[in-house]
Amino acid sequence: MRRLLAYPNRRHLSWTLVLLFAVTGLVAQNSTSAPSISLPGSQSPFTGSEPEGKATPEVLQLNFQDAIDLGLRNNLGLLISGDQTITARGERWKELSNLLPNFQAQLQENVETESLTALGFKSNLFPFPLPRVIGPFNYFDARASVSQSLFNFKDFEQERAASERLKSAQYSFKDAREVVVLAVGNAYLQAIATASRIETTEAQVTNAQALYDKAVDQQKAGLNPAIDTLRAQVELQTRQQQLIAARNDFAKQKLSLARIIGLPPGQEFVLTEKAPYQALTPLPLEVYLQRAYTSRSDYQAAQAQVRAAELSRRAASAGHYPTLGFDANYGDIGVTPGQSNGTWQVNGGLNIPIFAGGKTHSDVLEADAQLKQLRSQLGDLRGRIDYEVRSALLDLNSAADQVEVARSSVELAEEALTQSRDRFTAGVTDNLEVVQAQESVASAHESYIQSLYAHNLAKVELARAIGDAEQGVKRYLKGEH
Repeated sequence: MRRLLAYPNRRHLSWTLVLLFAVTGLVAQNSTSAPSISLPGSQSPFTGSEPEGKATPEVLQLNFQDAIDLGLRNNLGLLISGDQTITARGERWKELSNLLPNFQAQLQENVETESLTALGFKSNLFPFPLPRVIGPFNYFDARASVSQSLFNFKDFEQERAASERLKSAQYSFKDAREVVVLAVGNAYLQAIATASRIETTEAQVTNAQALYDKAVDQQKAGLNPAIDTLRAQVELQTRQQQLIAARNDFAKQKLSLARIIGLPPGQEFVLTEKAPYQALTPLPLEVYLQRAYTSRSDYQAAQAQVRAAELSRRAASAGHYPTLGFDANYGDIGVTPGQSNGTWQVNGGLNIPIFAGGKTHSDVLEADAQLKQLRSQLGDLRGRIDYEVRSALLDLNSAADQVEVARSSVELAEEALTQSRDRFTAGVTDNLEVVQAQESVASAHESYIQSLYAHNLAKVELARAIGDAEQGVKRYLKGEH
């Protein structure tokens, strides 16, 4: 029997290797899967930033709240949203200017000559000769003027619509802050999950190295066959490969986090927080939905857009209404400032549109289409909020259960590994049982890390779903509402 174990046939060896590489490849493939979130746009500006300052030689200690604060200062998506708010404010002032008085002053000095011939004066019509050109002559005019729209319902409604669009932009800016918290939170949690994965993989490499060393020693002593050594070597190299991949993933995730929060390129930093776990007892669904419809800034922005479209529709219809305005000016005119006298003029006018070639009708049609589109988008957003709240609660409950199961699985797998080592040391079994137990431990640790990440991410997504990410994400991670 010992002889058969020491010199297995080639077919047995080949199938053993195939089984080993299939199992280790499956574990390696499963270890790379992780929950993820999608941000607005294929190349979202929320994944970029405007770097703050220059890199320093000191290693930055970065906790979760620091990362969020940096993101809220430097994230590109938030900066763009702030610029869009300024643009909306400028558009509102533009519409308001049509309702406010328009004052201007003018100072003019004219010196000119005039051709009488060009004006139609002919010398044969007069008993005396006329010069072809008269002048030069001059006059001086200093004048102030004002114009004011007394009644223009279209301008009035357009200004109200611009005010609502400004409110929408301000709500969108608040929503952008929520998205930044979601983006930073996901990136930070992903990075610390990979850091935990590195720690467990390093421990697995140490265990695999010990198993390999023992297999080599026992093979040299003639106690174990070569297949045990080969099997232990495959296990060791598999764990080493996973450690290399995990370290690379961690470095890239730190780069991604630095891009989101605006750290200077090349700035070294360490993440000071570990993957936290605090159970969170969810409130009733109706409570979360009510909070979401009240607090979600994107929902309030969409409502403001609908109100703006309704006012724009009224402004378009007001193209049929008459308008009333006046102009006035007062000034001093004369040959010179010392030889001048004051003059003034006041004009009032009522403009009644009769036919404008269908322009008003086209404006109404366009405004109707825009209003219908925005109302449909608002209804869709309300349904999406309901979906996001329900989905976040389902993920939270499921992840909490997975954490408990995964924690128990880690304990059981480590106990099974200990027993397998004892059996192998006692010569009761070969190291295949130990390798399989190590695979189970690795899989259990990976499931536990993923469940922790999924649980914390579900808290962040729930805070975002009810519009409380910026203020509530730290409370949620601590298990507080």
